[in-house]
Amino acid sequence: MNALTNLTGLELITGVIEGRIPHPSIAETIPMKIVKAAEGFVEFVVEADTRHLNPMGGVHGGFAATVMDSITGCAVHTTLATGMSYATVDLALKMIRPIPLHTKLIATGKVMSRSKSISTAEGSIKDAEGKLYAHGTATCFIKS
Repeated sequence: MNALTNLTGLELITGVIEGRIPHPSIAETIPMKIVKAAEGFVEFVVEADTRHLNPMGGVHGGFAATVMDSITGCAVHTTLATGMSYATVDLALKMIRPIPLHTKLIATGKVMSRSKSISTAEGSIKDAEGKLYAHGTATCFIKS
């Protein structure tokens, strides 16, 4: 049995923030770092670079979609008891303006609703001044 399965979701996320548990490998592909967490809430710092460009030279929409899936999923993860997991079953995203290159953005996720088997969360990606770049929602299936 994996030692991580002996942690609650919040304990696991806190371990990542504190450096006791490595960030997941997706954080190498899409530069994102969890910096805050509480039950039902996470905050990430994210930054697009030249690896994330579409053929027109702008940041690919998949960058914002991956960040949104991560922040909403991790917000749900913070509510899970030991041995539980989740899977995203629906992700809806609205991109308000282009994600800028080489700019630290703040991405937050918050659980809106949680039942025994389904959780919904919302997320946003903003700059330091609070300008909104993208927002969205996710539905996650809770697995015991």
